[in-house]
Amino acid sequence: MIENLNAKNKDFFAQVFEVAKLIPPGRVTSYGAIANYLGASRAARMVGWAMNASHQFPEIPAHRVVNRNGLLSGKMHFPTPDSMQQSLESEGIRIQDDQILHFSEIFWDPSEELKLP
Repeated sequence: MIENLNAKNKDFFAQVFEVAKLIPPGRVTSYGAIANYLGASRAARMVGWAMNASHQFPEIPAHRVVNRNGLLSGKMHFPTPDSMQQSLESEGIRIQDDQILHFSEIFWDPSEELKLP
């Protein structure tokens, strides 16, 4: 999928991938938070497309990126319907009915966490 993108979109996807790699185990972020950090606050959907394309790169923890409400909205893009949840639960994240429990407590905001000193 990524090879079908124009150069500008490839660059954006690469930036998304770099941010996603920084999400610590046991934490999650949202498509919108990544978009906002990259200065493209209206590009949450494009971050979602990048996460979908990231499955060909196992080093990118796409399972740690969810929607703004902590819902596993991208779960259908994983190998099985339960893969995303299983990956998150293996990191200690609790989920009920596709919803991350205590979402605000484990939310990782790159705009806050990656501030320059």
